[in-house]
Amino acid sequence: MLPKASEWKYAKKFDWDLYPKAEFFLNQEIRKFLKNNKVANKLAKLMQTKTSSQFFYWIDHMVIPNKESKKILLKKLGFKETEPNVFRNTKTVLFPIVLRDEDIIEFAIKPENLDDFVKKNKVLRKIEGAQFAPYRYIVVHEQSKFRLSAVERRGYNGFVIQKVNDISRYKKALKVFSKRKRSFSSDKEGLVWTNNLVKLVVRNLSKGRAADAFFRNERAYWQKRSKAGQAQKSRQDVLGLGWGNHDHHTYRSSRENFLNLVRIFENLGLECRERFYAGEMAGWGAQILEHPLCDIVVFSDVDLSKKEKGKDFAHKGLQSQIKLGTVGLWVGLHGESILQSGMHHFEARFEFDQLRRDLLKQKVKFMKPFSYFQFLKQAFSEGERWKVKKKRADLLLERGSVNKVQYSKFLKQGAIGSHLENLQRKQGFKGFNQQSVSAIIKATDPRKQRGMGA
Repeated sequence: MLPKASEWKYAKKFDWDLYPKAEFFLNQEIRKFLKNNKVANKLAKLMQTKTSSQFFYWIDHMVIPNKESKKILLKKLGFKETEPNVFRNTKTVLFPIVLRDEDIIEFAIKPENLDDFVKKNKVLRKIEGAQFAPYRYIVVHEQSKFRLSAVERRGYNGFVIQKVNDISRYKKALKVFSKRKRSFSSDKEGLVWTNNLVKLVVRNLSKGRAADAFFRNERAYWQKRSKAGQAQKSRQDVLGLGWGNHDHHTYRSSRENFLNLVRIFENLGLECRERFYAGEMAGWGAQILEHPLCDIVVFSDVDLSKKEKGKDFAHKGLQSQIKLGTVGLWVGLHGESILQSGMHHFEARFEFDQLRRDLLKQKVKFMKPFSYFQFLKQAFSEGERWKVKKKRADLLLERGSVNKVQYSKFLKQGAIGSHLENLQRKQGFKGFNQQSVSAIIKATDPRKQRGMGA
């Protein structure tokens, strides 16, 4: 369980540690496993060539023999026994390790949809667990003492196949969220309506299950508007993997609606993590939220001033202002991320340099990296231009948030919409690089693009 929002020291820089020894241990185990399971080895190679990602990024959990020596080792590497024989390091993105009383090494991968994976890879065994259940499992291939399996999670982080009676309610939530209204007479009305919808869903469904249904639809909505996302998703679908390698979901919000945005996420069960203030020149801030059961992380951006950085702006709210920063202008041009515009960008884990090369073959280009460290590499795909509705441009001009020249060019040329983010993490690093994120926020300001509306 994550700490409560009140326990985070927001005003201070928040750093996530590196765990190179833990990652080294896991990579050793993976290499040994791939040498001894031919199906897993073949799949790992296909993941590399077809999706530009490592086998490591698709692992849900690892199973090893239950020995006291293993427990001692895992604790030295930073893992904690969060439940009997389940070891996690919640300060990292490293997968959990389960100890069982059998002499076997198992790696379970995590496709977004298990039925798709089974079909694409022609797995003949039967899936354990009902369709749309919180947890489903299948043995893909077992060779000697090395077992490859695959799991599907929908709002549950345990390892037990359960008999549940909420599947019809979960399916209804999927449908409700996929068809939810996104355009309203005002954005405030839209966020209040969406929050009420979420509260209605969680009356009859756990927050974990509701959150899973919600964000599956958020990814699908973003993808419809992202050519880069469509290109990469089609590559991952060749192996039936979907977006099982997702890292985080990024939303942009106006200042006046930020409080309601956070309420929506918290009503889905997400909990506030660190928050950012990127500096006086950048003019923006962000609240990070994480779900304790769903492996869902949200990065919520908003215009922010220096005097507001020490406030709990996620819960106390922010007043609207005429002068808009990069985030506020994007929302003004396209609408709230939680409503009609969808996510500003979506991030998944890849082999950073390889993805740039591979997607270039499909005419998808990436911007200059804004993080290029051993432990964290990040770059946006080149922005795709969206048409700006005259009603929104008129309102920005009327308020004095854009001048007449900018107004005219936005209407004629449109403005940058969304991106796919190419992200690579190493050594278990869970955080974000504040200075680098600030740089890319400034670089994607529509007013600074060639022709003002690129």
